[in-house]
Amino acid sequence: MLDLPTRVADSLLQLLEGQRVLAHLVIDDAQNLVQSGGHLAHYGLDGLQAGGPASDQLPFIEGLLPLVETPFLIRSLAMPSGRVADVHFFADDDRVWVLLLDVTAEWEEARLVQQKAYDMTLLSQREARLIAQLEAANDELTRAHRDLAASREALQATHDRLQHELRDAERYVRATLPEPLSAPLDVDWRFVPSTELGGDSFGYHWVDDEHFAIYLVDVCGHGVGSSLLAVAVANTLRSEALSRTDFHRPGEVLAALNQAYQMERHGELFSTVWYGVYHRASGQLRYASAGHPPALLVNGPPGGACESHSLPAAGPCIGIMPAARYQEEACTLQSPARLFVFSDGTYEITRPDGSMQPFSAMSELLAGPVAEGHSELDELLVLAHDAHGPGALDDDFTIIRMAL
Repeated sequence: MLDLPTRVADSLLQLLEGQRVLAHLVIDDAQNLVQSGGHLAHYGLDGLQAGGPASDQLPFIEGLLPLVETPFLIRSLAMPSGRVADVHFFADDDRVWVLLLDVTAEWEEARLVQQKAYDMTLLSQREARLIAQLEAANDELTRAHRDLAASREALQATHDRLQHELRDAERYVRATLPEPLSAPLDVDWRFVPSTELGGDSFGYHWVDDEHFAIYLVDVCGHGVGSSLLAVAVANTLRSEALSRTDFHRPGEVLAALNQAYQMERHGELFSTVWYGVYHRASGQLRYASAGHPPALLVNGPPGGACESHSLPAAGPCIGIMPAARYQEEACTLQSPARLFVFSDGTYEITRPDGSMQPFSAMSELLAGPVAEGHSELDELLVLAHDAHGPGALDDDFTIIRMAL
């Protein structure tokens, strides 16, 4: 053994035997097992019988004998005991020596390294798939952001266009409202829609030299549809565009208006209307109401003590009942007096706690003294905003004052 001294060679053999759990088998040229020794039990081979065919007891040598080359090695062969051994074959004259050296530890380590490498390969594949998924998700998110930006720009453009159209519509609605008058009658008004386009409209004009018509329209709801219908009804009254109708007769006017504006032909919208005609020579006021709040008459000078009372009139809303009839009422106005015609948004004010401002708050203010240079209409608007709190009012605030 490399010309080593016997003692050194024996030490190396003992070391090898201790580390590798050496076992040996000897097979003759007839392939019979003739000898075995070493740590055979370690490999599960402790029951071997000499003299019989080796392949019957050692299946792992099947087909290997006689040796084609020598020495010959089979690496990492599983043994019956579950251990793993390197199997060395050596030819010696007419015999073959088979040596078993335990390499279980190395095999386990190699298997663990292989498993780790396999796990790392799987991890790399998963990482690659995850990266691909993230990249795809990022691409999709980028496209979504672009689409969202484009949608936002389109939405903003649409919003700007609609706002522009709403402002145009608001200007049109306000352009249809009459200018305040100072002579021969003193007529003023306040109109504050709850949105850019409310459902209120109003007007007044001379039917002839002696008769002065005043009217207020309140269409249900808010927005473009309600506003356009309110303007249409007010324009119909202003232009007296109801055939075969005497515009001196409020009841007749409301009946004709009801026929013209049935709700099934106007987007299922109905309206309340107050219409009155004042005769300047006699001071008589004839009026009728289609579901509208009663007008308020205040007698007395604005700067002094006054008394107020409502002018009740009954009749269904415009557009609900095709055959509706409207009762005409009358009263006489004597100077000094003020007539107030208004929508329900001037007094039905919801407070922050949910309670409703009483009607008396408005009637008492309108009947109270008015300082010179001030307007009870402005004070009423302040009262409404104070009661309501921050933000726009819940309904259109519309009121007309005719003073004698």
